[in-house]
This record gives sequence, C-alpha cells and structure tokens, in this order.
Amino acid sequence: MAQRYLRIRGARTNNLRSLDIDVPRGRVVVFVGLSGSGKSSLVFDTIAAEAGFQLTETFPPFTRNRLPKWTRPDVGHIDGLSPVVVIDQRRLGGNARSTVGTITDTWTYLRLLFSRVSTPHVGESNHFSFNDPAGMCPTCSGLGEVVTSAVDRFVDLDRSLEDGAILLPGFGNGGYWYSQYADIGAFDVSTPLRDWTPAERDALLYGGEHAARLGTKPPKDYEGVVERFERIYLHTSDHPSDRKKETLARFTRSAVCPACGGDRLNEASRNATVLGRTIGELSRMEVGELAELVPDVTDPSVAPVAAALKDRLDAMVTIGLGYLHLGRATTSLSGGESQRIKTVKHLGSSLIEMLYVFDEPTVGLHPHDVAAMTTLLEQLRDKGNTVLVVEHDPAVMAIADQIVEIGPGAGEEGGRLVFQGSFARLREAGTPTAAALARRRPVKDRPRTPRGRITVREATRNNLRNVSVELPAGVLTVLTGVAGSGKSSLAGELVAQHDAVVIDQKPVSTNRRSTTVTYTGIAAAVRKLFARHNGVPAALFSANSEGACPDCDGLGVIYTDLAFLDGQETVCQTCGGRRFTEEVLRYRVDGLSIADVDDLTITEAIHRFSDRAITRALRHLDGVGLRYLRLGQPLTTLSGGECQRVKIAKELRDAGGPALYVLDEPTTGLHLSDVDTLLGVLDDLVDHRHTVVVIEHNLDVIRHADWLVDLGPGPGRHGGRILYEGPVAGLTGTATAHALGLSLQRGETVASTA
Repeated sequence: MAQRYLRIRGARTNNLRSLDIDVPRGRVVVFVGLSGSGKSSLVFDTIAAEAGFQLTETFPPFTRNRLPKWTRPDVGHIDGLSPVVVIDQRRLGGNARSTVGTITDTWTYLRLLFSRVSTPHVGESNHFSFNDPAGMCPTCSGLGEVVTSAVDRFVDLDRSLEDGAILLPGFGNGGYWYSQYADIGAFDVSTPLRDWTPAERDALLYGGEHAARLGTKPPKDYEGVVERFERIYLHTSDHPSDRKKETLARFTRSAVCPACGGDRLNEASRNATVLGRTIGELSRMEVGELAELVPDVTDPSVAPVAAALKDRLDAMVTIGLGYLHLGRATTSLSGGESQRIKTVKHLGSSLIEMLYVFDEPTVGLHPHDVAAMTTLLEQLRDKGNTVLVVEHDPAVMAIADQIVEIGPGAGEEGGRLVFQGSFARLREAGTPTAAALARRRPVKDRPRTPRGRITVREATRNNLRNVSVELPAGVLTVLTGVAGSGKSSLAGELVAQHDAVVIDQKPVSTNRRSTTVTYTGIAAAVRKLFARHNGVPAALFSANSEGACPDCDGLGVIYTDLAFLDGQETVCQTCGGRRFTEEVLRYRVDGLSIADVDDLTITEAIHRFSDRAITRALRHLDGVGLRYLRLGQPLTTLSGGECQRVKIAKELRDAGGPALYVLDEPTTGLHLSDVDTLLGVLDDLVDHRHTVVVIEHNLDVIRHADWLVDLGPGPGRHGGRILYEGPVAGLTGTATAHALGLSLQRGETVASTA
C-alpha cells in the first residue's frame, strides 16, 4: 500500500526547531509564513534536498560527479519521499546563444521541420542551428549581433584637440596617439571640433578618402581615429585586459548583424521557407501566433514533429507565456518568466507519484493571470503527484488541499509549526498569516501632491508603441498591467532617459564569505572601530586577511572533498568556528570581540554601536524588517524574500538630493504582513523628497499608490499602450481595475504578491 504521508522528524536545517510534521502525499500543500520563518528551510533545504540526495545516490559514482550536488539536511528522519522536481525562481541566465526556443526545445523541433520540408532543401537540422558552423552566419558567428564603434562617444565637439576633444584612452593631449593628429599640420588644434567643417571632422575620424580630400593632406600612412581604434580594440584576438574591456564597454555598442539581419543563420538557411515564411520570421512571431500557424504544415512525413512542436507551444500559451517569441534571449527573462518556462516540459509529462516543489509560482503574474497557474498545480496533483508550494498569494492558498504555516516569527523567532489545515480554518486561526488576511487596506483617497514631472518620450522598446508619459515627481507611482504588457520596458526607458537608482530582481551575489555585514558595506567601519580602540592595524579584524585563523582561512569550517560522496564540512577545531586567531579575539570594544560582533542581531548592534557609519546602514536593514538577522549570518542561508530586502536596504541609502528610485516587484518573497513594512520604506523615501516608481502586481501596493500607470490591454503585441494614468480611485475597465474590484468584493485585503 502506497504511503500516504511525507513524515519529517527532527528537522533542524537553518532555523528549524527540531520540527516534526506529516505532509499528505498526492495533494497540493501550500507553505506560508513570514519571510525568514523557515518555509524554504523545510520545503527546499530539507524535503527537496533529501529527496534529491537519495535519488542521486542510486547512480554510479561516474554519473554522480556530473549530477547536481545536494547538501544533505540536518534532520532526524524522513520517509515517504519521491523523486523531486524543483521549479524555483532562479533566472535561466545562459549566454548570448541561449533563447526561449533553445531552452524549451521548440527551436529543435522547428529546425527539424525545416530540414525536412523547407523550400529549397538545405540540409540536416544542424544547418538551421545558429550554434553549429554548418548553420551559423559567418559574419556574427550565430549571435545575430556585431560590436560596432560608438563614434558619437569618441569626441567632445565642444573641445579642441589640445583640450582633449578625443575621449579615447591614449588619444588625448599627452597621450600616446595624440601627436598622430595634432602634429601633422592637417588640423587646427586650438579650435573646438564643433567649429570645424564636416569634411575636417570626417577626415579626423575616418581617414581614407576623407583625409585624401583635405587641402592639407595627412601623411600616407595616416589612420583616422575610428580606423585606429578598431584595429587596436576590435580586430585583435588577444584576451582583453580589464582596462580594455572597460574601454570596449564605453566606446562600442551592439548592432544588428548587417549580413543576417539578426537571423543568426547563413544565407542558404535563412532564406529557406516553410509555409512561405523563413525560420527567422517564425522565430520572431509570438508563441501564441506561431501555435496557430503550425497545424497548416500538413505533410504526413513530418506530422510527429509538427505535433510535438504544437504541443510545446500550446503548453507555453497555457502557462501564460504566449506573448514571448522563440528568438527572445533567456538573459532578458524575469524570475517569474524563467520559472514558468521551467514548468513547460512538465505539462505533458506522464510521470506520476512525483514530488513537485514550487517557489512562489505567481511571481511576475498579474492577479488576472494567477488562475492559469493554480490550474496547472491542480493538474499536476490530479495526475497523482504531490505538489508542495511556498507562496504568499491568497489565490494560491485558496486552492490548496492543506495549508502549513511555519513561524510564528522570523529568524530565531520562527522555525516552528504553528498551523496545519484548510484555508478556511487558517482564516480563523489567529496566526500572523491569518491576521494579515483579515486586514483591509482601502484605496488611497488623498494622494500626495507632485513636485514636478518626469517625462518619458516616444518609448519604442520591445512592444511599447511610441509611448510618451509624464510621471509625477516626489510621489509613489506604480506601473501595472498583465505580464508582458510593457511595464518593465517602460521602466527601462525611464532609467535610460533619466538617472535612477535601480533595484531589480537580479539575485544577491553570494559566496561562502558573503555575510550581512560584508554585503551592506559596514565591515570596513567595524574593522576601523576595533583598530582605533586597540591601536592595532585594521587588517587584523578581517577574516579574509591578517586576522584569519590559519587552519580554516577564516571560514570557520573545514571542507573535506570526498570525491563522489557529498563533501563534508566540519567546524574548525582550532578556532571553534570563530574564524579569527586567539590574538585577535583578545581585542575588545565595549566588551565584545570581533567574533562577538558577528553574533549580534541588527537590533542589538544598533544599540551597542554609536559609530554613525555603522548604525546608518544597520537602520536601513532594521527599516525593511530584518532586525533579527545576525551580522555574520551568511547570505547563502537567507530566503529569497530576505535577500530581496537586504538588497533594498543596501540601495536605500540617504541621497545628497532628491533621487529617482525604480523598483522591480519589490514584494517578491514577502509575506503579506511584510508588505506593510515595505510600504513604510517607500513612504519614507517619498517623505525625504525622492521619487519612487514601482513595477508591481500586489494589490496592496497598488491601492497605496499616489499615481497609477496601467499598461495593456494584453501581453506582447496586444499590449504596449497606456490604458490609464491617474489616481488609483479613478481606474476603470482594465484587468487591474477588475482585480481590484474582485478583491474588494471577496473581502480579500491582500492579493497577489507576484
């Protein structure tokens, strides 16, 4: 008889307090709780990690070395596990050759189709691969883009040559190449370039026939500035230094390949057609549009290929990605889009008794689109699988067979089972999540008065249709609309046209030495404080420098590589995990050693230190609700919501004057009650005369806005228009208005945290 429960006994991973729980199999179980309460520690770092570890152990050593490494959790006992599929929010990333088509295998089907029935016939499917020499464009090597000189950045027209008009390294007055232009008698070195004739400027920049036409001809071996730059920087195959990379980034830009026009393929492959369209044209069509076209391929010899392609495209439409196109770079996808891409391959899976683990699957989804995701979760369950979901969205909680709340608080105040039962019972349970669900936040009826306007002019990025918009300065503006409607594109244009502090969804960069104190930049201030009080060098108080324990190199642990077995970490016996030498630990400030400082919580540190350089950064962390974090806590142990807020705290520093802040879905990973803390942070920014623009789907954030810009009406080519600009209370007739109306009607106070 199949086991009915996942049984976990004595789970102690991260902040879990020897937690015991029985999770029903074959159900959708949603795990809730404050950010940092221990949800991810239980679901990902305990259940999924043990399932992944045990599955990996069934393979021979040679195979194991090539599989993902799972760290075995600190738990007494687990049984009832199945093979696990983890669908998280990590961006797909990839490189310049990774596209939506390649990552979903739809490009594989499409090029196989072309290799069999295209007109004219070109060859095997590798002839339609831009990653294969047989198919790639020789000019751009299959990238679709080439690097070109940004000539407009080369010179300052308001300067003369002797005043440094040529901005390239080595070309200014006194530079290595300066005499090649200033001392040849062909140019007036004291006159600003703006006052030169166009012919003189062309001769300076391009040489060749332009220089030959000058009245005072330059030497025969003369090279124009552009010629010389490209020879030195673009036409060399050496490994560029950091300085050279910096110069390239500053003085070049990417442009569409002039040979293939961005199709990435050689001439024969990019001109072959199926249904009268080239493969490049099909790759630029929206997935939904392409899915409607594929059935027109009726040749029986490729029926299986066409059917497989249609199924995969339909799955992408079902999951809400019909607005993408197969040529879209994976590096440009959001965390939510990446997660939904990962689910596509599982929609048609015939496997049962699997364990599916999702991390906030509604991230990036408008409330209007959440139903498609909840339907998917139910479909996976109905096939006979167990679906575990870490989520904050009440719409997902509502379809769960069971809710598990971990808490009651975050950090050391969490890690316990506080509720297990139905959504209806949760609402009456008196837990932090129940309290947040019961709160009602009205639409702001008295928006702040703007202090001017910030204009975005004629934006055409991605699907924007020549959009111009005036955003009020000194208030909180929220950009809304369904996924793919153009919100991020409009925000991108805002940043491109105006200086801004951007807080996006890119993950916090972490390694084994990254801690709260190092990431926020106060480590140096702490070291200087200890050095000043004790009259010794500051380097002694760095675990990466002179003060580090010599046996563990300041890590506090010894890592032993056990080849094909899981590597083993043990506490360093020399320093006892304190990371510093005994000599360093004897130095004190206010009775604390440098290792004691790492053990302080944010709240404790604020009260113990009077140094403004330290407390200023810590107060930002306290302000975003992370008062419970310890200064030496590794960032690798933080949840997604905690990492997001650490990043926000780092960026939300006091500015010298009013600044523009642009935040991309800052509620990602936040519990319903944590959203109130975030809104307090945003209000504080506005109160200090900053302008705040937020991309959001969270209805609480939308209701709190002073100004709303709603885009749509649909995704992709169906969007890209401004549907509404103004106070939230005036919004009518859009998907966002509908979501706000439904929320009020159902008595829900907080909706999607996507």
